[in-house]
Amino acid sequence: MRAVWMASVAAIGICAAVSAAAEDAPAVAARFGALEAVQQISLSPDGTKVAYVTPHPTAGTVVYVADLTGTALPKLAIASHGKDEQIYWCGWSNAARLVCKVYVVYNNAGQLLGFTRAYALDADGGNAVMLSPNTSRAIGIVQNGGAVIDWDVAGKPGSVLMTRAFVDEDGRDSNVSTAKSGLGVEEVDSLTAKRRTVERPRPDAAEYISDGHGMVRIMGTMSADPDGLLRDKVKYFFRRRASREWQALSSLDVKSTGVGGFNPYAVDAARNVVYGFDDQDGRSALFSVALDGTGTRKLELGRGDVDVDGLVRIGRQGRVVGASYATERRTVEYFDPDLKKLAAGLGRALPGKPLISFVDATADEGKLLLLAASDTDAGKFYLFDKATRQLGEVLPVRPELTGQAMAPMQAITFPAADGTQIPAYLTLPVGSSGKNIPAVVMPHGGPGARDEWGFDWLVQFFAARGFAVLQPNFRGSTGYGASWYQQNGFKSWKIAIGDVVDAGRWLKSQGIAAPDKLGTVGWSYGGYAALQSSVLDPDLFKGIVAIAPVTDLEQLRSEARDFVNFPLVDAYIGQGPHVKEGSPAQNVARIKAPVLMFHGDRDQNVKITESRLMLGKLQGAGKQVQLVEFPGLKHNLADSAARTRMLLESDQFLRKAMGLPAN
Repeated sequence: MRAVWMASVAAIGICAAVSAAAEDAPAVAARFGALEAVQQISLSPDGTKVAYVTPHPTAGTVVYVADLTGTALPKLAIASHGKDEQIYWCGWSNAARLVCKVYVVYNNAGQLLGFTRAYALDADGGNAVMLSPNTSRAIGIVQNGGAVIDWDVAGKPGSVLMTRAFVDEDGRDSNVSTAKSGLGVEEVDSLTAKRRTVERPRPDAAEYISDGHGMVRIMGTMSADPDGLLRDKVKYFFRRRASREWQALSSLDVKSTGVGGFNPYAVDAARNVVYGFDDQDGRSALFSVALDGTGTRKLELGRGDVDVDGLVRIGRQGRVVGASYATERRTVEYFDPDLKKLAAGLGRALPGKPLISFVDATADEGKLLLLAASDTDAGKFYLFDKATRQLGEVLPVRPELTGQAMAPMQAITFPAADGTQIPAYLTLPVGSSGKNIPAVVMPHGGPGARDEWGFDWLVQFFAARGFAVLQPNFRGSTGYGASWYQQNGFKSWKIAIGDVVDAGRWLKSQGIAAPDKLGTVGWSYGGYAALQSSVLDPDLFKGIVAIAPVTDLEQLRSEARDFVNFPLVDAYIGQGPHVKEGSPAQNVARIKAPVLMFHGDRDQNVKITESRLMLGKLQGAGKQVQLVEFPGLKHNLADSAARTRMLLESDQFLRKAMGLPAN
């Protein structure tokens, strides 16, 4: 193996690792709390450069471009304007030009509004232009700055297809009157920002899918009621080759507890089919549907135990090369035999036999950018050259954790109160006997999500601090079919939270959790589950850490009231006794354990008012509670200092609640 290029850690502001054994709690918290050094990465079409998004202590995020052909240090291409603005993605329109997406949240009279904008620039940062259209004459707010749906416009290198949210414009001071609104598609030159409408805007359009060669083949529409509120059906249409006529493809019920109908994801121009997910015996499976007008449907991959829920694509055309599903571990079934063989070989060759993910490729797919990671390794990016069979390391994801001992994650099941076996992941501290130690139950967010085998910085921090960590995929999780999902983790909260409680009881029954040394930690819905589990069983957990938690279902409903998706949120939460019974803030009298909460005041997913409500309710009931607010931060607390503080104070809080030394 030869090294192609390795970024100097000094170039991106990362200190060299020190001995894990010599570190105290603040140092460990700082190492695990540090954001990923590579938050997104892309390979240039000619394979000579990578662009990667990395955090910056004052600018928020910056983009570096690294030359893979030599030893020169990475060069700064673009930086965000402070922590309120985040660059979250960059891709290559050609070998010398980048397209980057920026996200910013504004407080508009108390309402948090998110905006995206797209910019194009040279790899060295020069000749920057905004690709999102100027909306100075727009009648209304344009939040959506557009998304690239195709990088390959025939005969026009450097041009891309982008969606555009058209709005009516004020024509009083212009000779051109415009009265058009809705989502459309434009061909945009990434150097000059000149644009040409490819798909005229439609008020009901919600999505467009290109074939990877500059032709839009799929359109999704979602109608609204007279008040502008979205309905619960998405209708998909397709075009035959060389046709402009839309024909019906499928209908998707977004309120369904299952797949809800055929949901298209990608067009294969060579096969003239669209890949998408649909129901097969109560579970998600991958199908293809012919786009020649016959509607011929083929099952590409299905499972009888779990959902097939991942589509694996590669290259600038987004070529579909496989599908994935998660049993105990995420598994990829490659349709491309060469990639299947290559992934297996690389997995055997690299240290620790990690999972291999193909991240990007050159225009001819001769060079592949891949990520190798595991439960005990946050991962490294590598470049593989098919012609020379050479593999070179490019960048580590979390260089601060070099030398840190990591704890293996074990897939287990435990019985719920009704006898149902609940899948979960158990992580025990390195060197531990796994018996009579402090432990935490860590329910995942969502609730429409699931935990998987792999590196988890939150889990690994608590394991490094001596805690056993159990992550239950409670009923209400996705990935296991409609019957496991139930109605969702809010409507069916008693079942979902009951499984979380049973996870804690199992830790005690197995002798893993020492007496009175059991806590719970959760983020978002996981924070809700942590709080609500103590409503269900007040004596089980000795300390509760809730990060950005939902605390009141009626308030969660009200947060969506001014948005067009309110009917969907309203239906998701539902009506009935479960709304009050399933709200921690309405049942604080039952909570005995001390509570520590963290929340960012720019959180759009779960407003900080939920934590403030919980704080007031607990204080009013004379309970032990603390709320740490992070100004300017969103739901994921994407700030190293904030995450470090959150980890350190959570560790100290749980140790005190369990009667453990602070060490």
